[in-house]
Amino acid sequence: MTAFFAENLAPIMFLALVVLLLLGYPVAFALAANGFIFGLIGIELGLLSPNLFGAIPDRIFGVMSNETLLAIPFFTFMGLILERSGMAEDLLETIGQLFGPIRGGLAYAVIFVGALLAATTGVVAASVISMGLISLPIMLRYGYDRRIATGAIAASGTLAQIIPPSLVLIVLADQLGRSVGDMYKGALIPGLVLTGFYAAFVIGVTLVRPEWAPALPPEARTLRGWKLARRVVTSLLPPLILIFLVLGTIFIGLATPTEGGAMGATGALILAAMNRRLNFKMIKQALDTTTKLSSFVIFILLGARVFSLTFYGVDGHLWVEHLLTSIPGGELGFLVVVNLLVFFLAFFLDFFELAFIIVPLLAPVAEKLGIDLIWFGVLLGVNMQTSFMHPPFGFSLFYLRSVAPEKPYVDRITGQTIAPVTTGQIYMGSIPYVCIQVVMVGLLIFAPSLVTHYKAGEIEVDPSTVNFSVPMPGAGGAGNPFAPGATPGANPFAAPGGDAGGAAPGGLPAPSFGSPAPDFGAPAAPAAPAAPGGLPAPDFGAPATGQ
Repeated sequence: MTAFFAENLAPIMFLALVVLLLLGYPVAFALAANGFIFGLIGIELGLLSPNLFGAIPDRIFGVMSNETLLAIPFFTFMGLILERSGMAEDLLETIGQLFGPIRGGLAYAVIFVGALLAATTGVVAASVISMGLISLPIMLRYGYDRRIATGAIAASGTLAQIIPPSLVLIVLADQLGRSVGDMYKGALIPGLVLTGFYAAFVIGVTLVRPEWAPALPPEARTLRGWKLARRVVTSLLPPLILIFLVLGTIFIGLATPTEGGAMGATGALILAAMNRRLNFKMIKQALDTTTKLSSFVIFILLGARVFSLTFYGVDGHLWVEHLLTSIPGGELGFLVVVNLLVFFLAFFLDFFELAFIIVPLLAPVAEKLGIDLIWFGVLLGVNMQTSFMHPPFGFSLFYLRSVAPEKPYVDRITGQTIAPVTTGQIYMGSIPYVCIQVVMVGLLIFAPSLVTHYKAGEIEVDPSTVNFSVPMPGAGGAGNPFAPGATPGANPFAAPGGDAGGAAPGGLPAPSFGSPAPDFGAPAAPAAPAAPGGLPAPDFGAPATGQ
């Protein structure tokens, strides 16, 4: 029994972690406890060194000094300030008026604003809650089907997971050991394509069931002509400037992601002040939430470090590598199985937990199979995005449920009684978008160029083709003094064309290895005879003494 346990400690350890997570234990403590307990077992069985846990302080220091993760609190703070700055309200009202005259116009506005908020906040909760509070009552007022309305809001809010500056992409870049800037560049086009797919679904709905997404009635269109155009420009300008401050400076290399996040947070404060929304209470609430989220991330990462220390110590990474590389189908088989695994685990784990537990185990195998890790990271990011919207555990659905009406209410504009939105309607509304996510994952697998465009203009060099040729001076010219035909005793350090005892180009006599040490400051004397090795005695600017 002991032998079986010792030989299979890695899979048993992984299974124990899954059981703890399914039982509802906090992820950070489940990871750390699993690592400590199985570390002690490994030491008792003689599989691990008693000094194993001595590496934990270094691991903790490495986490706390990780500059990449500094971007997370900056982007979180920026998103929370923007949530309260009035930008989302202005955008939704203006874009809703712009698209209002066409069927599905409010749904298009939600999708467009969701993408714009994703590019400025990077926080799912901020996007979903803002659009749920502002857009959902308007969509219900004008007769939108509840499934269409809630599905568009929940899905559009999750675009903050894949459109830069996403917190998920920062964590994935850190865990994959790749540049956050490259991860942002690789994810930009897939995020925009996904936005287009959402809009295409709404177009399909308006063609098949136009009554589910009617146009705004004329009396609801309060902005027209130049007034609407001016409002569109003034509403779009602040977020576009903020997008340049955050993403533009990162993409063109003027700022690191951390510096871009700091500029974005400053810009959000300025925007809130311009809208006269900035106050001490808002800043305190944003700082409290930012601190909680940052602490959540750090504790999970510390627990993951303890777990990985023991897991790698018992060769768990080799077990995972052997398990995944034996999948039939090579690269394609690996990607299909991994995405199915992540899709299943997303029912129980959120994206931080998936990124810190699963990605470090998958990355070495992906790299061994020759998979571009930026492509792999974006693929996982799109898959993890699904975890925010698929029932019954999608966080986006929880956020929307918290702001959707649970009881009938009287609309303040029309005076009509509006029926509540049920949880089942929210779930049903999200299912088409989950299917779109699956299609997007398949598209990325078969069209990696959607991501790998980030390498455009880079020159890749195969290290195996690089040759270094260093010519060595020999007697009578450049060459190899040790090659056949070279003059015996020739000084390889002599000036070209010089003799063995000649001066080097710098004016110093050629050094010799293997002769007695020189005597500095001694009277001038004839040069010392050659040492037994055939090389003359060294001379460092003063004549050598006789022997």
